[in-house]
Amino acid sequence: SQQIQASVVPAAHHTAPINPGTSNLAARLPHRRGDHHMFLTSDDNAMMKHIEETHIPDGRDFDVKPLVHIIEDIVHRATPIAGHVHEAKVQAHLEALEEKAPHSELTDILNYLAYPIHRISMELISKCANKEDAHSTTMSLLHSLTTYAWDTKVAITFAAFAQQYGQFGLLAHQYTTNPLAKSVAIIMELPEIMSRQDVLKHKFDAIHDLIDKMLDVTKCIIEFRDVQTSHSQHVITQELEMLINTAHISTAAYWTMRAAVMCAAMILNLIAIGHEQISSTSESWELSSLTHKLANILDHLKKVLNLCHQKIEEKRQHDAFEALLRLLRTPHIDNMKILSILIHSRDDQLPLFDGTHKRRVSLDVLRRKHVLLLISDLDIAPEELFILHHMYAESKMQPNRPESNYEVVWIPVVDKRLTPWTEAKQMKFEEGQASMPWYSVAHPSMIDPAVIRCIKEVWGFKKKPQLVVLDPQGKEANNNAYHMLWIWGSLAFPFTKARETALWNEQSWNIELLADSIDQNIFTWISEGKCICLYGGEDIEWIRSFTSSTRAVANEAGIPLEMLYVGKKNPKERIRKNSSIIQMENLSHVVQDQTLIWFFWERLESMWHSRTQQDISDESDPILQEIVTILSYDGSDLGWAVFSRGLAEMTRGKGDLIVQVMKGFDRWRNEVSDITTFVPALDRQLRDLHSPHHCTRLILPSTSGHIPERVVCAECNRPMDKFIMYRCCIE
Repeated sequence: SQQIQASVVPAAHHTAPINPGTSNLAARLPHRRGDHHMFLTSDDNAMMKHIEETHIPDGRDFDVKPLVHIIEDIVHRATPIAGHVHEAKVQAHLEALEEKAPHSELTDILNYLAYPIHRISMELISKCANKEDAHSTTMSLLHSLTTYAWDTKVAITFAAFAQQYGQFGLLAHQYTTNPLAKSVAIIMELPEIMSRQDVLKHKFDAIHDLIDKMLDVTKCIIEFRDVQTSHSQHVITQELEMLINTAHISTAAYWTMRAAVMCAAMILNLIAIGHEQISSTSESWELSSLTHKLANILDHLKKVLNLCHQKIEEKRQHDAFEALLRLLRTPHIDNMKILSILIHSRDDQLPLFDGTHKRRVSLDVLRRKHVLLLISDLDIAPEELFILHHMYAESKMQPNRPESNYEVVWIPVVDKRLTPWTEAKQMKFEEGQASMPWYSVAHPSMIDPAVIRCIKEVWGFKKKPQLVVLDPQGKEANNNAYHMLWIWGSLAFPFTKARETALWNEQSWNIELLADSIDQNIFTWISEGKCICLYGGEDIEWIRSFTSSTRAVANEAGIPLEMLYVGKKNPKERIRKNSSIIQMENLSHVVQDQTLIWFFWERLESMWHSRTQQDISDESDPILQEIVTILSYDGSDLGWAVFSRGLAEMTRGKGDLIVQVMKGFDRWRNEVSDITTFVPALDRQLRDLHSPHHCTRLILPSTSGHIPERVVCAECNRPMDKFIMYRCCIE
């Protein structure tokens, strides 16, 4: 094959100049005297074939990082003249090198590589003396190092150059103070050369820039070697192998070695021909071009390396995820194995934070207990925390009860691959942790990405908090008991699907199920056998009309009636104002705590989610129909009301219809003889006036979990249309 001839300065070890704009890993050379354009794009493959043919590794694997550390130390200390920028960079490099590999590792590697380094150093001097061009010299070095891996070839060549560069630098630094160095320097005419500091500074600045790029490329090549060797015990996927091949390591090695050849030639020629070499503008341009070339190669290597690490991490996460799934399916004696995987303790740190005693504790506090994993992001609503806090405290008041034998652990889901961890997030995490009386992970970093994937893909977490239940053996008992806890509290223990079904089988639709404990007066009213009315809406004029007409009917019929305003789920400020007006005008009772109004609607949604997962058709499920009806009331702009006689019969109506019925009480007065006949009579009137024309809306958050494809209208039993709604409510 053709070779590049020596360039203009006869004794110089020139490289052929490289076009800085080239996008190929092999150089495109401009037309210059003596060049035969071997590295034009059409010949790139041929050149690479020649390079690859020199590579016959014998399988020996050397860790050359300690050698590269000492090379880095030499080249940064040896530069005879440098500008302020380079001096600062050198100082930073040297400070970083203080903590590098111990000398014992360097001694071990030099036991094997000291002779090859010396041999290559002599070969560099010989080739320079014989005026061979840079490509021929580089190919000769590749043949000499044929049995070594690419990273070792580069490290040996770099070390050979560093040895010569270090000797030159040592002499340049000491010839003014050391008599021996001065005598040697005089023979080499070094004082005369060093007197041209103005020109020499630019030369060494360019060499220093090139050396920096050589170091960076060398480290990348070593990192590729580490990728291959560290994963050799695992099967390197074909995709990863193909990706590594696109890095063109042999090309990077060739150009790094060629840069070392060029730098070595320049130092040797500087001594040989002095002033002529110092002022050589062609060599300065070639240095700059080669630096640019290596910069392009470095960018490509880093991109491929990042992709390799990404693929390796994906494979690691996939394997960890599969191992976690197998572990979850495997029977265990207790829950410690599962919990230690889900909450990974690092550096023997205590992995849990005890919210009651405000201290770090081990996983042993959860041994053989039912564990509820509270899974959420960092933005868990204060209302949810308030209700959970209340339920948790209530369960701990009688610790000897079987249903109190569970613990809650907060698992904050923060995927740092998608969003970086910030100080603001740290503060939000600490605030949330401090507000919880139960256990929480000491830090979100203890939740491995494979666990986060399991939480999302296996347990179905989106955004809304959920409670995953693990039994005392660590087996998943329920992937979301959140709705059970909301509906029945600790009565739902041990929070299994079977327990959920059993509770529904015992349940009937009544005011106690609907209202629960949002107001303690309800239980008193039930025990007293009163008629109870829950009503909602946000139109204060409708509220005035409804309460006054209903109160008039109750007084006229002699019915003991209590009314309670439960508002609406979202417009908090408006509901707060309505509650104040209702109290001030003495229209009815109100729920005093706004959080309990939120809980009323949230709990109703939980009933819907829980009930839809029971094996009952919508059409034959009266409880589900009533739940859907009340939820649809909240989705409308109208007021509504539910009437109940204690835990007995119930009826409900909405908007102007129920006001119309109340104002027309004279028409059905004869049907009401006492409290036992009031609700049935009211129900008949509402049904008689019911219009077939309606528009029912059931609004559920998309993050609330399972959304069935088919929902039946509670008014007409027809399937409802499904839409996507975006809503922003700012008061």
